[in-house]
Amino acid sequence: MSIPPSSSSSSSSSSASKTMKPASTRPKLPLPLPLVATIVCVFAFVALLYTESLSFLSSNSIFRIKSCSRKDSITKTSERSSKDKADDFLIDDRFDFDPEECSVGNGKWVYNRSIKPLYTDRSCPYLDLQVSCVKNGRPNSNHTHWEWQPEDCTLPRFDPEIALKKLRGKRVLFVGDSLQRGQWQSFVCMVESIIPDDKKSMKRGRIISVFTAKEYNTTIEFYWAPFLVESNSDVHIIGDPKKRILKVDSVARHAKHWIGVDIIVFNTYVWWMSGLKIKSLWGSFANGEDGYEELDAPVAYRIGLKTWANWVDSTVNPNRTRVFFTTMSPTHQRSIDWGNKEGIKCFNETRPVAKKGHWGTGSDRRMMKAVSDIVERMKVPVAVINITQISEYRVDAHSSVYTETGGKLLTDEQKADPLHHADCIHWCLPGVPDTWNQIFFALL
Repeated sequence: MSIPPSSSSSSSSSSASKTMKPASTRPKLPLPLPLVATIVCVFAFVALLYTESLSFLSSNSIFRIKSCSRKDSITKTSERSSKDKADDFLIDDRFDFDPEECSVGNGKWVYNRSIKPLYTDRSCPYLDLQVSCVKNGRPNSNHTHWEWQPEDCTLPRFDPEIALKKLRGKRVLFVGDSLQRGQWQSFVCMVESIIPDDKKSMKRGRIISVFTAKEYNTTIEFYWAPFLVESNSDVHIIGDPKKRILKVDSVARHAKHWIGVDIIVFNTYVWWMSGLKIKSLWGSFANGEDGYEELDAPVAYRIGLKTWANWVDSTVNPNRTRVFFTTMSPTHQRSIDWGNKEGIKCFNETRPVAKKGHWGTGSDRRMMKAVSDIVERMKVPVAVINITQISEYRVDAHSSVYTETGGKLLTDEQKADPLHHADCIHWCLPGVPDTWNQIFFALL
């Protein structure tokens, strides 16, 4: 027999049941929004530290909350800036040209269509027919759009106005052979276009030619001395190398024209490269061929260069006169040198040699060493314009069949015989000698 509860107990129980609900059915209080944001940021920060992949923080991720993304955005922007700077550094980390630090011969030719020569063989009135290739029928001027870029440094552009200002009141003299004459013509053409017609003049001669920039009180001259030392082929050229005799111990007849010059640029090479022994004479020419000695070209060249160096050291005042020496200009007579077995000398070549450090049979290392050995021992400082290696690559830039012989353009028949008539010694202008003068300008 059960005992029924009392009414008071029943009432209390009923009231409790109305006010008390099971724990599982209690409503959850919402977390404050700032707390949610903080938790999310902490989670994102931890994930950033301990994960290698941040793909979950992509643009579609729910974690891209404004209060968190600011730092991340700054970090990424900073990373991008650093990367851009690094890329820029890799693109061109070369230093400004310094003659003591920059190895000009170490570099490459880069084709740059935007490069426009400072002159053409039609605009400059001072170019010889021998080097006016486009005017003579060369079908294009692609050879003028190659830019030499040293690996170590940046070579400054040639600025004719700055060049003339540097030369104001000075006498500049290029001394050497027809290749040096080409460098002289190149230099004149690079500066003359900014000079009014009534402020400039040219006087051409067999031995001495003089361009005058009147406004600048400057002369830019060329003196013909193919060996630097005296020879019986200086004035009246002897075509047969076997009949040429060099007086390797004297420059006096030439050097009297070099005295008092402010800037002298010397060169001699190609006339020594006949392939024959050189008839070298000490003393007087009075006995004709009697008394000469036949020397190998490098031996005679070294003796002749020492004679020149002795004159410079004993005569030139380095406080007044600056001396430069342009190294040998390579010839390109054997296409096998650059791997073109089917080629005919430099004929129809359209691009520079791509092989780094290419050195052909047209450049004699013994001659190059003679220059460096002698110049290093000289008392008077000589700035070397090192053009040999950079010119070695330019098999495409010679006069080839777009030239003259005996003062007349090659005939169609002669052009069809490049083996005998292509000139692979001289250079088209504008062309490679402009780069020689760019180096000269950087050294001024």
